[in-house]
Amino acid sequence: MHIVVIGAGYAGAGAANRLAAKVAGARITVVNPRADFIERVRLHEQLAGTGSAATPLTEMLRPGITLRVAAADKIGDGTVALDDGTDVAFDHLLLAVGSTARPLPGTIPVGTWEGAERGRAALAALDADRVVTVVGGGLTGIETAAEVAEARPDLRVRLVSGTLGASLSPGGQRSARRGLARLGVECVRGEIDQVDGSGVRLRSGTELESDLTLWAVVSGVPELAARSGLAVDAEGRALVDAHLRSVTDPRVFVIGDCAAVPGARMACATAGPQGTHAADTLARMIEGRAPRPYSMAYAGQALSIGRRNAVVQATRGDDTPLPLYLARRPAAVAKESIVRYAAHAARTGNALWLRGRQP
Repeated sequence: MHIVVIGAGYAGAGAANRLAAKVAGARITVVNPRADFIERVRLHEQLAGTGSAATPLTEMLRPGITLRVAAADKIGDGTVALDDGTDVAFDHLLLAVGSTARPLPGTIPVGTWEGAERGRAALAALDADRVVTVVGGGLTGIETAAEVAEARPDLRVRLVSGTLGASLSPGGQRSARRGLARLGVECVRGEIDQVDGSGVRLRSGTELESDLTLWAVVSGVPELAARSGLAVDAEGRALVDAHLRSVTDPRVFVIGDCAAVPGARMACATAGPQGTHAADTLARMIEGRAPRPYSMAYAGQALSIGRRNAVVQATRGDDTPLPLYLARRPAAVAKESIVRYAAHAARTGNALWLRGRQP
């Protein structure tokens, strides 16, 4: 029996490792476009030069798992066509290609490894007093602006967004704004219309100087599922049943950001549990037992504001914010623990989560 996992992020690596431990005798192949496991939640550190987001997959995957460093072009009937011209046959497949960014021309995306590396080089080349503009007021945008401002206090850092920290409670938003202000980040309310060599223009017509513009908005998923003929939603995420199997091909599980699970947030907090559940479900099916439906409830969100400050926001199970949040140094310690746990869960395949409503 051959199980193929496409993508080696939080969902894919975790699922592969759990399957290796639970399905005796199965051949497991992980297909990934690079030889490293990328901690998406550390890409702002990679960009700012304050940390590393890459770990060799040889250190992440259990012995016996085969790694193919290639990109998947198309999923066919029991085969995957790779960009190196070869095909890989499978009995079961787990699709875990994550999400991507669609930046405006003239900007560098933060949410991809390639973008973070480009941003790192561009940032290092900037002289003092230059202006860095971060587009996007979500958790990624706040983290990026804060990380750059703390790492390069000689630069002027600006964050442009419609709403700052929209997923946070009012108190959490205020805490995030205060943290950015302490680091000297200028927050500008507005939507980007165009970026050129001299700066950025808002839809309001306001023009802002910018020497480096970073796109911190995660939007969309890779087109592999749609290109392969799997049923997808309007955003291109593969439609799945209650067990995280593609509604088009029950041999294919879809997990992480590329899965259209109602109410799911694009995050490692979602990817890890889905990877673990899919692996457990597949193991049960191989043993001839009935699969169990997937369910999950959220407990909170966390964002860093530099290395010594953070906000940990408590949420309801549906991910809406509660009035309770943790801030400053205790929150920074908690956030780092959460990030380390996410990587540990991927390495071991042992993610834990709260049960909630079924999709």
